[in-house]
Amino acid sequence: MQREAMTRLIEWKNEPDHLPLIIRGARQVGKTWLMQEFGRNYFNKVAYINFENNSRMKTLFAGDFDITRILLGLEVETDMNISASDTLLIFDEIQEAPQALSSLKYFREKAPEYSILAAGSLLGVALHADTSFPVGKVDFIDLYPMNYLEFLAATGNDRLLDLLKSHNWDLIHTFRDKYIDLLRHYYFVGGMPEAVASFASNGLKNVRQIQTRLLAAYEQDFSKHAPNNIVPRIRQLWNSIPAQLAQDNKKFIYSQVQEGARAREYDLAMQWLSDCGLIHQVNRVTKPNIPLSAYADPKAFKTFTLDVGLLAAQSDLSINAILEGDKIFTEFKGALTEQYVYQQLASRQIKTYYWYGASAELDFLIQQSAEIVPIEVKAEENLKAKSLRSFCEKFQPKYAIRTSMSNFRREAWLTNIPLYSIVLLDDLLET
Repeated sequence: MQREAMTRLIEWKNEPDHLPLIIRGARQVGKTWLMQEFGRNYFNKVAYINFENNSRMKTLFAGDFDITRILLGLEVETDMNISASDTLLIFDEIQEAPQALSSLKYFREKAPEYSILAAGSLLGVALHADTSFPVGKVDFIDLYPMNYLEFLAATGNDRLLDLLKSHNWDLIHTFRDKYIDLLRHYYFVGGMPEAVASFASNGLKNVRQIQTRLLAAYEQDFSKHAPNNIVPRIRQLWNSIPAQLAQDNKKFIYSQVQEGARAREYDLAMQWLSDCGLIHQVNRVTKPNIPLSAYADPKAFKTFTLDVGLLAAQSDLSINAILEGDKIFTEFKGALTEQYVYQQLASRQIKTYYWYGASAELDFLIQQSAEIVPIEVKAEENLKAKSLRSFCEKFQPKYAIRTSMSNFRREAWLTNIPLYSIVLLDDLLET
């Protein structure tokens, strides 16, 4: 498999004074594989420590923060000589040992020459449980499920991938049917590495089974790790996501979770799901001004789930419904498409918002350098862009993006980007 995050790790290694690096992401998005693959390819040795169910290592870090003592203990545990010059230290599921997380500060201050990667599926939850965190002493990257480009690479479509990156639109349009067919398969398979690997080797046979198992594992995490008093509300929120996305007004409405429900009753449950990386909130902005974050309304947001394939599984959409677009899929295709677009932008570390006007709702707003870029999402080839036109007439942005199944084209006031290339948005805005 190829993951775009590998490039960021290489850049990190080449920084002469790099900080310990924490990889954030939900369970099963590929954090462990990425760290170990990076270590195998770019270091002579890898000292891998998994803190889950590892009482020895929890005890080692529960003492003082004597780095010499800790390194000796790590050498005994891994049965190798750990050298700053050629060894990558990997601390996996680091949230299971809060003192190990705190130790990163002391590694940075007393032994900055060591290269350390850390990851944790429930790291966000741990940080909200008053864990001492090494503020300013670590760097972060966020890892998401595989995007469409990574999906093409993993399924052996390297030539289609290279062509897409070339921006040779005449030739890309020649093969648009291939891109669209693979995109519809991506809607079903999604980007969870295990599901993608199974699809690449065995087709669709086991994909839904894998997705169902992953969804069950997430629900087990609710009971295992969340406070007992909020578990029922976590389940209610989690199960409401497909219906929330399917409504015309995408703003999250608590009364759809349970009649009479109020936000304050679900705040902790929503925070827990967000900290786990299972849901992502996209806030509404009151004004499309720079910086967008200053105009975000924390009480008005859309909620997206982790992965488009898991959303399809959670909604019990069959592969035939997605590929053939039958009546069952008609009402939900907009929700699935918007989830897909959010996921592609997030995978490129693009922060998204949305805008709601008097008679129009714009799917996404992003900030690129000094420009606000509006984005309207169309599930098929519908080229009407009423909300986008309304926004442009009012605010006159430099760029306006519609993404649909139609071909790439630049028009007087907007650019249509095919859904299968929206992941390249940041590159396209620079050309």
